Amino acid sequence: MDANAIFGGNALRRRRLTDQAGILRHSERAQVDAAMARLSRRLPQVFVAVHTGAMDELATLRQFGFWLLNRTTFEDVPGGLTNDSGIVIIIDPESKAAGMAFGYLLDPYLEEADTFECLLRGHAHWLEQRYAEGLVKAIAHLQAILCKRSRQARRNPGFFQRKVLPPAILTDAQRQAPDPPQPAGDQAVATTEVQP
Repeated sequence: MDANAIFGGNALRRRRLTDQAGILRHSERAQVDAAMARLSRRLPQVFVAVHTGAMDELATLRQFGFWLLNRTTFEDVPGGLTNDSGIVIIIDPESKAAGMAFGYLLDPYLEEADTFECLLRGHAHWLEQRYAEGLVKAIAHLQAILCKRSRQARRNPGFFQRKVLPPAILTDAQRQAPDPPQPAGDQAVATTEVQP
């Protein structure tokens, strides 16, 4: 089913931390904001957003995550980054499910297993309704993975470029394009769901 039919076709304006479910206290929001800011400082070409709320039965968290990345303008994204370099973590406390989606610029740096690992770090906390702790753990693990991939990309940039397009398909304009920005850490994007 079309995501626009489920969620709507209008553009949205939101902050990176959107707690529609109301599961985070003010002090917990500050903890999650601090974790997102740490990742953005370490990896300036990447941002993380968090959305909490109940999902429609027809929707999957992955589908909703991609829809958010495609339809949302995040007001507080540092440095004017586009959603192509964004990562969204979605938590549905009613169904006890979490998911992650990332922009296509992070495809070379993140794999499904990476995002699953990140969500797994927070899963036990989320089941005990300690949502902020779980989000901080997931974001910290995401940062570690991206920093590692950034170091790997500096040592072997060809490996990560080939994950985007095979060398034979590159056009002259793409060959002349500057190398992708290397954050102080790493870039990442992925989509994964974890359910009990």
